Amino acid sequence: MSLPRSVKWITSLVLALLLLATLTVALLGWNWLRAPIERMALEKTGRALVIGGNLELHWGWPWPRIQAQKVSFANPAWASHTQLLTADEVSFAVNLTQLLPQFLSQKWLLTDLHLVRPNVSLELSADGRKNWLLDMNQQDDNAHVVIDRLTLDQGVLSFDDPLSQTHLRAELSSLAQHTGSTQAAGVAFSASGQFKGQPLRAKGVGDSVLALQNTATPYGLQVDATVGPTQIQAQGQVTNLSKLSAIDMQLTLAGNNLNELFTLTGLAMPSTHDYVMQGHLTRQANTWRYEQFTGRIGSSDLAGWLQVKTGGQRPLLTAELVSQQLMLEDLGPVIGARPGHAKAAQKAVVQSGPALGVTPSSKRVMPDLPFKFEHWGSVDAEVDFRAQSLRQATTLPLALLSTHLSLKDAVLRLEPLQFGLAGGQVHATVTLDGRHNPIQATAQVQIRRLALAKLLPADQQGKTSASQIGGQIHLEGSGNSVGSMLAHANGSVALLASGGEISQMVMEKAGLHLWEMFRLSLTGDKSIKLRCAVANFEVKTGDMQAKVLLLDTQVTTLVGSGSISLAQEKLDLTFNQKTKNTSPLALRSPIHVRGNFAKPLVQVDKTRMTV
Repeated sequence: MSLPRSVKWITSLVLALLLLATLTVALLGWNWLRAPIERMALEKTGRALVIGGNLELHWGWPWPRIQAQKVSFANPAWASHTQLLTADEVSFAVNLTQLLPQFLSQKWLLTDLHLVRPNVSLELSADGRKNWLLDMNQQDDNAHVVIDRLTLDQGVLSFDDPLSQTHLRAELSSLAQHTGSTQAAGVAFSASGQFKGQPLRAKGVGDSVLALQNTATPYGLQVDATVGPTQIQAQGQVTNLSKLSAIDMQLTLAGNNLNELFTLTGLAMPSTHDYVMQGHLTRQANTWRYEQFTGRIGSSDLAGWLQVKTGGQRPLLTAELVSQQLMLEDLGPVIGARPGHAKAAQKAVVQSGPALGVTPSSKRVMPDLPFKFEHWGSVDAEVDFRAQSLRQATTLPLALLSTHLSLKDAVLRLEPLQFGLAGGQVHATVTLDGRHNPIQATAQVQIRRLALAKLLPADQQGKTSASQIGGQIHLEGSGNSVGSMLAHANGSVALLASGGEISQMVMEKAGLHLWEMFRLSLTGDKSIKLRCAVANFEVKTGDMQAKVLLLDTQVTTLVGSGSISLAQEKLDLTFNQKTKNTSPLALRSPIHVRGNFAKPLVQVDKTRMTV
């Protein structure tokens, strides 16, 4: 059976073309393909591809290897660098069975890409164009070269993104292979520049083959970097470098303030003293986990784990944190207190006297640094924290502290916030609504069984017993710092103590009983019954007006009136004595409690003093 004439013609034509191609390659090599390849690149991308050296094809089915020398590929006109890529040599393998689909889609897969002394300049434009995309407008995310594995001898890589203020330049070089080793030599790198506006310096080593798309083979990596004030040391493995699909590394972080990590992570963190953390970082799918970490913040130890899940409306951070010994001073930055500010305010009052009129910031003790609530919408959080003990809590007898922090949709809630105080317990619920500017704040506080003796000065603690204080505080206010919230607060403060005993000398002094004070100084102090103590304030726009202010003992009753200004941090209270026992020698005068929170002043009203 004879073949149709058309088939014979087609077969003859194909054989003739193959013969022609074979003769051309034999006579001229593969260099004759340079011009067609360059012309096709220009037509498809609008950018010049230049092959200035030899072009060779090392045959193998279905993965022939292409090798080109003195290669350059131009950047689009808007880029700051003329060339996207220059290299002394470029070689890679292509899958012939996939060549046509890749040609039609303009999505090229290069396997085992090897570059000799490359200089690569990657860049983002302000309007979002990417110079590595191969369509005419550099906006089609599918029009790019996909690199499966990459090796290089030495080269330079730069990345510029003016919108995020990121400008990086890295130098890479192959490490010498150890004698007798069958393992490929690794790559050393150093980088410098800016990352999101902060200076960056980094160095490290990695495996020789960059498995950019391989989701099964981990890539060994060791990095020592500094980004702004943050120091980073990491060692371990990363899978799929282009997407970081899996991470298994030991990670050490150190810096001046945890909230500075927002630049690196995009997650809101509290303000803190300087910190050091060391732990195990892993990533699987959309879950990042930093576990078994230990470290310190300021002078306080901290340990535990934290986890971040992405993929939702915003990342979800969960954590369990424990401090065995928490320094009270290390809580200062969390609530916006300036280091040493309280002592400086006390010194300022001593030197120049109490403030008249508006209290200057130099004489204030309330935390006044604003919360960075503009970052609260970056993450949701559920965090448990507990401190087993508090060190150097010299001003207040504090004990075990624990809280659960919830942050959702920029609303921060501490519930419960509980700690031991003077042998009793304080339970609180605090809500800060960061959806508003200023922040809308509420606080509900329950005070239970505080021992009065432990709240008095050390020399008076032995003269009181049994009396316990309870009460509740409800405040609502607005402001971007604790001081500002209290300055605009409304609500109530109620405290009650009953039973127990108190120093007789203290009460005789309060009653201005001169004879009894003289007698007790000779015979020694005694204890008398404390019948009750009541403090009830109504709070309006930061002004605490005393509704009931009473201290009743078997010797003297003190009845108070006046106000406390949370806005100006001033005291203006007056106590009048009602003596129950007639004293041979006593003075009669109101007692004023005035001055600033930094240093209250207790004074007798000399203008109204009688004997």
